[in-house]
Amino acid sequence: MKVLVTAASKHGTTAEIAAEIGEALRKALRDTGGEEVVVDVRPVEQVGSVEGYDAVVLGSAVYAGHWLKPARELVDRQAQALTARPTWLFSSGPIGDPPKPDEEPVNATGILEATAAREQRVFAGKLDKQTLGFGEKAIVLALRVPEGDFRDGEAIRAWARGIAGELRRETAATP
Repeated sequence: MKVLVTAASKHGTTAEIAAEIGEALRKALRDTGGEEVVVDVRPVEQVGSVEGYDAVVLGSAVYAGHWLKPARELVDRQAQALTARPTWLFSSGPIGDPPKPDEEPVNATGILEATAAREQRVFAGKLDKQTLGFGEKAIVLALRVPEGDFRDGEAIRAWARGIAGELRRETAATP
């Protein structure tokens, strides 16, 4: 079994979430009845095609309610191939406790439809104001967004283990 975990990340936080998902998938899929398991974690900009993968976990940082352009472009290029294999989506963006933005942080309806993804999960992110550009700092200041790491590693790993469980069941059901 070969699984691709890929994400578009602007400041590295979403890439770290993708790495966490990849590691949890590796651990959870280790015992799949002797079948070799490869979990390939890479930036979305390095993915030309999803052909050759049995499943895909695709994510993006969210800015102003939208996925980053490289992730959207991958979906546009590979939509047909993504619909042909199990695909899961994740977004990273809300910051704080309670998270801001407090309304729906991303509208992924179009991406869900284009990929026929099984699920889309939103994870809280991390904000280090020193990594931001001038415009980003202005938005953070205007919205009074707190600095800090709000990611929930256990929630991320649990989601990945759930994906692994689905993949194991499907592999077991296939003669």
